[in-house]
Amino acid sequence: MKNFGFSLLLMVFALSSVFAQEWKIASNYTIAFDSDDASGIFEELSGDITFDPNNLEKSKFVLVIKVGSIATGNFLKNSHAKGKDWFDGDNYPNIKFISNTNGFKKIADIGYEVTGHLQMHGVSKQITILFTFSNNTLKAKFSVDRTDYGIGDPNNGVSKTIKINATIPLKKK
Repeated sequence: MKNFGFSLLLMVFALSSVFAQEWKIASNYTIAFDSDDASGIFEELSGDITFDPNNLEKSKFVLVIKVGSIATGNFLKNSHAKGKDWFDGDNYPNIKFISNTNGFKKIADIGYEVTGHLQMHGVSKQITILFTFSNNTLKAKFSVDRTDYGIGDPNNGVSKTIKINATIPLKKK
């Protein structure tokens, strides 16, 4: 019987090293954006997160932001941002990030980085995002050039660089 208990414990440990932790996104997340011309948040985020700092090779992010959830604090700006001249939310309703297989790395004294494809406005580009993971919360700050994704007129005088600040609390599944 003693060997059975040890064998069971060994199996549980072995299985935990094969699978990374699966998480649900908690409701109190924040996806904020800021530029010289506009700032606000996206109010709808969903996705699948599998992450374990001790098992990065099994980690994976699939995150989806609803374009229609943009909130700048100004109804006219919201409507304009969702329209054809900018995000074209009717044709491209989602912004999506999908991590690459083996796209996670530990970065000493910083946290982690994840490489994957950011899809917006019908364009997919590979990006790398630095993030921290503490107290079951992911935090990331990064910038995106909106013209890389065909968002807005590149010559309209509006800032091309959009800064993203994401705080995503997680709950174990």
